Amino acid sequence: MSEAKTPSKSTPQAAPADIAIRPLDTLDAFARCVELQLEVWGFADSDAVPRRMFVVAHKAGGQVLGAFDTARSGGADGLRNMVGFLLALPGYRNRHSYLHSHMMAVQAPYRNLGIARQMKLAQRDDALARRIELIEWTFDPLEIKNSYLNIERLGAISRRYVVDLYGMTSSDLQNGLPSDRLYAEWWLNSRRVITLLDKGTMPHITPEQMVEVPGAIYEWRASDIGRPLAIQVQERNREALRQAFAVGLSVTGYSRDVEGNGAFELAHWDEPLVY
Repeated sequence: MSEAKTPSKSTPQAAPADIAIRPLDTLDAFARCVELQLEVWGFADSDAVPRRMFVVAHKAGGQVLGAFDTARSGGADGLRNMVGFLLALPGYRNRHSYLHSHMMAVQAPYRNLGIARQMKLAQRDDALARRIELIEWTFDPLEIKNSYLNIERLGAISRRYVVDLYGMTSSDLQNGLPSDRLYAEWWLNSRRVITLLDKGTMPHITPEQMVEVPGAIYEWRASDIGRPLAIQVQERNREALRQAFAVGLSVTGYSRDVEGNGAFELAHWDEPLVY
């Protein structure tokens, strides 16, 4: 799953209390999701998930959720008030059902309001109601804000790295770099997640290794001059994370400093959950 763009400087248009999350089930709503993904990622049409795939996800046991600004005229009934969406597909592995959360997007003026987390928690509620205990998605290990959301705010772990998973894409976010991805595993009934949701903090695990992501990565990969530096970071971290996973470590934490740098915290995860 790809997260929305890096934080925008646009003025927020709504408070979290004004955002309603609800399932989507109409062709018009699915068409609005296509519009939003083109707006958020700047995809060419060939890279966009088409409306029919949203239909398939809805009909085949996946999830399509929309985030609506209810303070606007029309509330949660007007599709122009949809400011974000989430798309997940059903998965099955080793005799277990799970969800693969493929895509989530939030319009630029609505970022940094907790809307992405609201959608993920609504996704969790729906999954647990269906006795599904694992949701997976992929994310770009160079995206600091998204990594922090996945690991620290939701309680996912990561222990799989895939090189250039989607190939070269037309997204403005990729900027010509290989589409390397980490897999997030969100174990919905794990002690880690339940403690985080109940108490606001996760059980402490002392990091055994750190893999750093410089805050300048956004600037570097957005320019021709800086892109070689971004590629160096990607290649260095690719090797470090894959070696860590090979010896049984998992991403169990993510830290950020006042200068905007991020760091993966790796350790042996103490809950024996795997499909």
